[in-house]
Amino acid sequence: MPENTPPAELYRHGLQLLLDKNIPAWVDLWAEDGILEFPFAPQGWPGRLEGKDAIAAYMCHYPDHIDLHDFPDVRIHQTTAPKTIVVEMRGMGRLVETCAPFDMTYIAVVTAQDGRFTSYRDYWNPLAVQEPGVDFAGSTR
Repeated sequence: MPENTPPAELYRHGLQLLLDKNIPAWVDLWAEDGILEFPFAPQGWPGRLEGKDAIAAYMCHYPDHIDLHDFPDVRIHQTTAPKTIVVEMRGMGRLVETCAPFDMTYIAVVTAQDGRFTSYRDYWNPLAVQEPGVDFAGSTR
């Protein structure tokens, strides 16, 4: 993405890449020293990933476990910091292993600079990973 890409546009592009299951292109949206945090991560799941390589390792098996179909409700809020947005969204799809529905709501605080994500705090529901077939994070341990 061009260096002057607004964070909201970068984020929406990233959602489309996730729907396309193009994880390498999604990872390419990150700064080399980007930080992805999961403040509500349950025990055994990473709470913080530092650097593009760590983020790539974490996400590489995501489509093998969660088949995203849609983000039907995305609300992006600009903050007083021009490079930071707050996102409310819902992701829907199915769990690949069990074919069970996947329906998750998220709130994320995202900062982007020079057309790349630099910080992403993902507040997702840790109870959802108790379902069989969700533990894609186990592939990074």
